[in-house]
Amino acid sequence: MLGTIFGFLLPEFFSSFGIPSPAFGQIAFFDRAGAGMISCNLPRIIDGDTMDCAGVRIRLASIDAPEMPGHCRAGRICTPGDPYAARNYLSFLTRGSVECRPIATDVYGRTVASCSAAGRDLSCTMIEAGRAVRRYGWLSC
Repeated sequence: MLGTIFGFLLPEFFSSFGIPSPAFGQIAFFDRAGAGMISCNLPRIIDGDTMDCAGVRIRLASIDAPEMPGHCRAGRICTPGDPYAARNYLSFLTRGSVECRPIATDVYGRTVASCSAAGRDLSCTMIEAGRAVRRYGWLSC
């Protein structure tokens, strides 16, 4: 039924993840095969593995990209590479419509999702381009 997802009313669903409930029409939800899908055009890219899609902070599943300057926590071994190149490449890949299938919520409250744009899996494409590495789960490319 439209208006509920996984048995929760939309505002309760979002608040359970610590996410403010979006305004109607900002996020597309599909029932049946696409239940819980998040769709947006031209997401705001945060870094090489994180974007804001219609007000929902999304972390790409199963990859890790270089951190922007000052974002690597003390004591953590962060992914090497150029964070600007990773962010710019993800921005290039997401110039149109993006579809995301939520999988989980991470410790920062972000929605971890498998996302695609123009028929390409974004996590796999970032790895294939050398802009990210496999990490945090299973990924089939």
